[in-house]
Amino acid sequence: MCAQREQPRKTPDGHYVVIEGRRWRATDPSLPEETAARLRYHLMAARRAVRSALSAKDVDAERTARSRVQWAKTALGERGTPWWEQSAHERRARWERALGRLDDEK
Repeated sequence: MCAQREQPRKTPDGHYVVIEGRRWRATDPSLPEETAARLRYHLMAARRAVRSALSAKDVDAERTARSRVQWAKTALGERGTPWWEQSAHERRARWERALGRLDDEK
């Protein structure tokens, strides 16, 4: 049986999570759960690819993997223009564009 992971504390405005005293931008709360799960899958796969590329000393593979990490983090709303400054249309376009690109690179 898996233990439930404790949710990180959020700032009062909900824009950031606080982990070990450090603020990180929170994931866009308007993301549909299925979409967020797909993006987290891509993010974890890209992070594994970064680790593999570093181990293999493959600069091109590392660059590609880091680009995929950037796309996933941006789609989640954790990088780029803050999600709270975007309209609903801009937010949806952000994650749809990234998912299209990430799905194509699988």
